[in-house]
Amino acid sequence: MLYIVATPIGNLGEITYRAVETLKSADAILCEDTRRTAVLLERYGIKKPLVSYQKFSEKEKSGYIADRLESGENLALVSDAGMPMVSDPGKILVDELIKRGLEYTVVSGPCAAINALVLSGQDTSAFCMCGFLPEKKSDRKRFMDRFRELTATLIFYSPPHNVRSDLEFLKAELGDRNASVVREISKLHEEVVRGNLADFPEFTVKGEFVIVVEGAKEKENALNALDVAEHVEKYIADGLGKMDAVKRVAADRNRPKSEIYAEYEKSIKKK
Repeated sequence: MLYIVATPIGNLGEITYRAVETLKSADAILCEDTRRTAVLLERYGIKKPLVSYQKFSEKEKSGYIADRLESGENLALVSDAGMPMVSDPGKILVDELIKRGLEYTVVSGPCAAINALVLSGQDTSAFCMCGFLPEKKSDRKRFMDRFRELTATLIFYSPPHNVRSDLEFLKAELGDRNASVVREISKLHEEVVRGNLADFPEFTVKGEFVIVVEGAKEKENALNALDVAEHVEKYIADGLGKMDAVKRVAADRNRPKSEIYAEYEKSIKKK
């Protein structure tokens, strides 16, 4: 069995009992940086073989790891911080396990995107984890095409050497939206800076960053400027039946169909 284990994103105390027990019982631990994982294991008195598993070696090692799992070993997969596979290695290995019909599970824990979203003060009702912006400028605009019109809150990871230029790029692509920059999550110098992309406040460029940006405004339907009866009749004129027109108007105005129907019938009777 493969155990995908979330590990602390800053404070080493932020790890679950189950995660510690899983790491203790694993036959080996797959990790991005063996040195960083060794620090965590030492903190909890865990001594296990470490297998380097980085994004540059995912393809070549996934088959070998799947073979070990197929032979009956229990392996744990961790990233340097947070939840593996969320802007970290693991997807290629999981694809291989699914192809072979092998089981895997997740051991819950910290995720920088979720912590940053909650800290940011932005809308949490719907959100999209966008990951890191592409390094190549030629790829960035195409990358943003997927997110530009989303009304959900957008979450981007950003390395310290790129965070200011990433904010400038997001301003150019998204316009003047509310945004929050969250850094050093769960650490001593955790900080949240809030502002607008057009004129974002100064902040300390140190540590790991998450940029959280409000989603696009919902486009106003021009037909909503009509009164309800005119709105319904416009859809009827376009070929819809009365009840389908009422249903469409209710969706446009985010109101119950019964209210729209009653208002329409009342207006018709007055004529």
